[in-house]
Amino acid sequence: MKRSTTVIRGSVIRRAVVAAVAVALAAGCTPDGGGPGGTGSAAPTTAAPTQAPSSDAPSASPTTDDKPPSPSATPSTGAPSAAPLMDDGDETEQVRELQARLRQLDFFDRAPTGFYGTMTAGAVKKFQKRRGLPATGTVDETTWRQLLDVSRKPTADELKPSTTNKLDTPDPQCMTGRVLCISKESRTLAWMIDGRVVSSMDVRFGSENTPTREGTFHVGWKAREWTSTIYHTPMPYAMFFSGGQAVHYSADFAARGYNGASHGCVNVRDKAKLSALFDAVKVGDKVVVHW
Repeated sequence: MKRSTTVIRGSVIRRAVVAAVAVALAAGCTPDGGGPGGTGSAAPTTAAPTQAPSSDAPSASPTTDDKPPSPSATPSTGAPSAAPLMDDGDETEQVRELQARLRQLDFFDRAPTGFYGTMTAGAVKKFQKRRGLPATGTVDETTWRQLLDVSRKPTADELKPSTTNKLDTPDPQCMTGRVLCISKESRTLAWMIDGRVVSSMDVRFGSENTPTREGTFHVGWKAREWTSTIYHTPMPYAMFFSGGQAVHYSADFAARGYNGASHGCVNVRDKAKLSALFDAVKVGDKVVVHW
C-alpha cells in the first residue's frame, strides 16, 4: 500500500512538470540571443522567440549565429541582401562591397575601406538622389536592391586595391606645425608641415580587441630596427607615440593588406615611403589619430 501511494505521487509530479514546461514554451521563455552590438549575449528569459526578418525590414543585430555575409555570399542577381541595414559606424565586408559598387558608378572616389563614415554616407546620398530615393545617407533594402541592379559584383582587386587611398580632409589639429596626420576613416597617413601635405601612405590599425588610440600625441622615440617585446615581431622604422603604439612598417600588411590588423600600432605597407618619412620625422613631432 505504501509503495502504491509513492508511485501515484511520482506520476502526479511528473505530469505537473510536463505541464509546467508546456506552459513555459507557449509563453516564449526561450531566449532569442543577441544583445546590442551583436555580442551574442542572451536576451532576458521573458523575450519572445527569435523570428526571421521580414522582407521589408532589416534584420536584428547580428549574433554569433547570424553574421553579415561576405561579399562572395551577397547575391548579385538584383535580389535584396539579407544583411542588416548599413549605417554610420558600421565596419563590415558588406560595407566594403557597397563602397566598391559606388566607386564603379563614380559616386565614391577612393579605395574601399570597409568602414561606413561620412564619406560613404555622402556617396550613398548622391546615389539615392540620382535614383529618386529619399537621400538619407543610410542603406536600406530598397537602396541596396537598386545598387545591385545597376552595378556588377566587384572583383578582388576592386574590393582591396593596392593603390594608395585618397586622403580625406585633415583634422584641424593637423594644420599647424610638423604632424603625422593619421585618418582612420580613409586609412591614410599624411606627413604635413604647416598645413601642406609632403607625403602620404596607406595604413591599417588595431583590431576591435586591440584598438589604436585616437587623439593628439607626440613622437616619443624612434628605432630604425625594433622587435616587439610582447609579440616578438619585427617593427622596422618604428616611431612610438603612445606607450607601446607606434607607426611602423608591416610585412604582413604588405602581403595581406586589410585582411589582417595590428595589435594597436599604425602599420604602413610601403617600406620605401616610410623609410624616407622616418628620416624626416623628429622626436617631438606631433601625431594626430582621428576619424
